[in-house]
Amino acid sequence: MNEIEISVNNFSRAADKLIEGIKEAESELDRDGVLQRFEFSFELFWKTLRLILRFEGFDCQSPRSCIKEAYRHGYITDGEIYLDMLEDRNLSSHIYDEQTSIDIFSRIKNRYSKSLTESSDQFSKYISDN
Repeated sequence: MNEIEISVNNFSRAADKLIEGIKEAESELDRDGVLQRFEFSFELFWKTLRLILRFEGFDCQSPRSCIKEAYRHGYITDGEIYLDMLEDRNLSSHIYDEQTSIDIFSRIKNRYSKSLTESSDQFSKYISDN
């Protein structure tokens, strides 16, 4: 198994765990766990994206530059939602207040989880096609 396959598999497992956490979240502690899973899933997402882009001959260093490059070349279909995820990942990692946590959880549940699942599927398809 090559580095991209390992990264895609790790990202897919993390995205699955995120979805599982969203479905089971009932308490503030559960919500905090979902935010942690989101941070981890997003990190694996953009690092997997960077590996794929590098393999295809494109260079990016930061999450923002990788998202923009991936959108430009059609590896993701909605660059804005991933830039929103990046902003929320940064907020959840560095600032904590309950309302921000609730707001980010809501966006993870209602917007981000679908996009991360789609990316997981798209990355898996990329592996099978290459």
